Amino acid sequence: MTRRIPRVVALLATYNEERFIADCLDHLVQQRIYTYLIDNSSTDQTIVIAQRYLGRGLIGIESLPRAGLYSWRPILERKEQLASVIDADWFMHVDADEFRLPPRSGRSLAEAFQEVDGEGYNAVNFLEFTFVPTRQAPDHDHPGFQKTMRWYYPFLPSSVPHQVKAWKRPAGPLELAWSAGHQVQFSGLRIYPQSFWMRHYLFLSVPHAVRKYIKRRYDPAEVAAGWHRSRAALRPEMIQLPNETELRQYVSDNDLDPSNPRSQHYLFDQAWAKRASV
Repeated sequence: MTRRIPRVVALLATYNEERFIADCLDHLVQQRIYTYLIDNSSTDQTIVIAQRYLGRGLIGIESLPRAGLYSWRPILERKEQLASVIDADWFMHVDADEFRLPPRSGRSLAEAFQEVDGEGYNAVNFLEFTFVPTRQAPDHDHPGFQKTMRWYYPFLPSSVPHQVKAWKRPAGPLELAWSAGHQVQFSGLRIYPQSFWMRHYLFLSVPHAVRKYIKRRYDPAEVAAGWHRSRAALRPEMIQLPNETELRQYVSDNDLDPSNPRSQHYLFDQAWAKRASV
């Protein structure tokens, strides 16, 4: 008997993501995935753009007050709540600058989760491929960033699964906030042995990095708990773009190279060095 393709809902949180939101939602539609949007009080065109997708992949939009701070824990706790009440077989925790991929071309993510489910697993880890501007091509802050920002590196900060962000609805409660959102946790977790892939567009230009990371006010309690520390320590003079010779050139999703991953992002190298010297 053929299994039906599961209903998959992506839980997406945004704050001033007008550059990414349309591409993100288009990609999820292509992957046969529905989206529920939690907007953290954006002041740009994020909501205006997202509303165009209501009824064609986007199943709902809600607003989560910001109170002048970037507080990640309440967003993760809201995603935990939504995962218990939204009608779906599988869920995926996503950000607007991420493009999660099936393990083989020619099929959607929803079809890939169907296969995972059929083999008795209920969660999927993702391997990150980080795309960044370079010294030779420093500015991709425009609608065609996916076509022009073609240099990347594989990123793996630890030997344990770091991106367990898709899961089948469990019978009981689940947790995301315990790991700052990097790993879902619930009773009976069985992670599929093959990691899926993800393209991550960390920042599009130096001014974009300043807006995205440096001008953000982080929740002091979360920083004290070890969250956001490299981002909170970042300063404009620390941002150094890599040379293209240090990276790999993107050809297609099927040709992404996972070998010899970096354990720290280029963007935060000096911020980490500053932390270590304190």
